[in-house]
Amino acid sequence: MATESADYRRLLPGHQNSHQAPANGADVFEDDNLDAPQSVPHNIGASFQRDLGSSDWGFFSSMKVVLFKSKLNFLIPCGFLAILVDYTSQNQGWVFPLSLLGIIPLAERLGFATEQLGLFTGRTAGGLLNATFGNATELVISIHALRSGKLRVVQQSLLGSILSNTLLVLGCAFFGGGLACGKPEQAFRKEDAVLNSGLLLMAVMGLVSPAMLYYTHTEVNLGQSALALSRFSSCIMLVAYAAFVYFELSNSRRRDEASEGGGGDQGDDDYDYAYPEISRWQAIAWLAIFTAWISFFSDFLVDSIEGASKAWEIPIAFISTVLLPIVGNAAEHARAVMFAVKDKLDISLGVAIGSSTQISMFVIPFSVVTGWMMGQPMDLNFHLFETASLLITVLVVAFLLQDGTSNCFKGLMLILCYLIVAASFYVYADPNIDDDV
Repeated sequence: MATESADYRRLLPGHQNSHQAPANGADVFEDDNLDAPQSVPHNIGASFQRDLGSSDWGFFSSMKVVLFKSKLNFLIPCGFLAILVDYTSQNQGWVFPLSLLGIIPLAERLGFATEQLGLFTGRTAGGLLNATFGNATELVISIHALRSGKLRVVQQSLLGSILSNTLLVLGCAFFGGGLACGKPEQAFRKEDAVLNSGLLLMAVMGLVSPAMLYYTHTEVNLGQSALALSRFSSCIMLVAYAAFVYFELSNSRRRDEASEGGGGDQGDDDYDYAYPEISRWQAIAWLAIFTAWISFFSDFLVDSIEGASKAWEIPIAFISTVLLPIVGNAAEHARAVMFAVKDKLDISLGVAIGSSTQISMFVIPFSVVTGWMMGQPMDLNFHLFETASLLITVLVVAFLLQDGTSNCFKGLMLILCYLIVAASFYVYADPNIDDDV
């Protein structure tokens, strides 16, 4: 998830004079009026945020900020309604959409709590937190599906998250940003886009090899070699992702130090001048609460997929690959478009492409390793149709990102590509789905 959020990124007064430090920082924070400081030096932004984190915030104030500030929270009762329907009528055609709607605000609030905690830890650790919890919802749902033995649901839901982020979300961001900004083209950091595209291609390589072994019947040990290769490749991908996170955080820290030493323009760096709305321990508590809440609703969501497929007469592959990712990531999708409209396309790419990178290089291999520990034969063989769809998607996106610019037409192309992929999964009869459900 992007580290900037419209819910709480408020700049302090005197932002433009950020290099003038107050004479006595301790006296500033003893004042009951938090708006009193007129300037905050760049190099003490983190300590300023920590001092604000120790302000006089109570439990009810925290509940007001977390539970009543977001407009999406009106969907939370849908999750409890899903539980009621499941226990009274067991109508899976209603349990699935209600539990899915109930998870949407919880996923958004989980991201909010992560970003609030990141304000106390500083930019580097905050970035690591967002990288770790950015796709916590997908990870929790995947673990519940693994426990139920629904391996194809895990594969298709994670594949669908990558497809929706790289095609639909990025396409809507490009299209909306091109219309709203009134410029023929918007620019973004080409280096970051190319690096993420390379990681996506590496993930595709990890998926292609087991599929090739399976469909060419060239395994040394039939049925076992592809699984062993998947587990080995997953460990390699996790190492590569850890190195990527370290590389990104190190580069970010060096850029910050260079900006401080060179007196560069820091007026656009909202992170250093944002202050948290809840305390450090409240953020940790809410992080645990929302993770447990999502985990609870995920049980009902996963168990109702097969029933919803029969009730709606829709293939399970379409539900897992299209409906589940679109609705489950609705808040994140809206955030990417919102930043693109504000001409902050780098943040939009961080939400869309960055999230796809996390899923492909962290969540998918982590699911394979977790299934290994559970005794489930979860592998990287996503079968021919899904693997081919992902490969073509990554190649299309990589070509469109290589020049570092976006426009309305590129966005429209990505959206239309996603419609083709979604329609393909609607008419796709997965021959392997019956083994899991």
